[in-house]
Amino acid sequence: MAGLSGPQRVAVWVVALVAGAAAVGLIGVAVLVDLDTGDRTASIVGAVVSLAGLAVSVVALVRTSSSAGSGGRRVRAGRGGVAAGGDVIGNAIGDGSEVVGRLNPPAPGGRRGLAADVEAGRDGVAAAGDVRDNAIGDNSERR
Repeated sequence: MAGLSGPQRVAVWVVALVAGAAAVGLIGVAVLVDLDTGDRTASIVGAVVSLAGLAVSVVALVRTSSSAGSGGRRVRAGRGGVAAGGDVIGNAIGDGSEVVGRLNPPAPGGRRGLAADVEAGRDGVAAAGDVRDNAIGDNSERR
């Protein structure tokens, strides 16, 4: 369960406890009542659980596809690379980099906002938005 958040861990434990209780209950029906009743009960429980699983799968699928189309984005950077899902303004990146002075105003009609997919390769720099007033690289500076 490493990598799960608190609510996700709680959900896993709740599902495990409910499944364990259901299994004990079905075994109890089969042993205490008769096998025919246990068989019918298990069939109904199996049908209900499979429908619940189908509903959860459809909800997860719809939620994932709708979030990817509206604002969901992937921002990746390779080793030593820098990638930004938005604007990169007034940064000093790299050994000896320095930004000095006032920042310049954005260009009229410049592209602002976020892109759906940004990727910088090894030692590369990529941004989805405006890139200005930066000192990027070894011993670089902007005055």
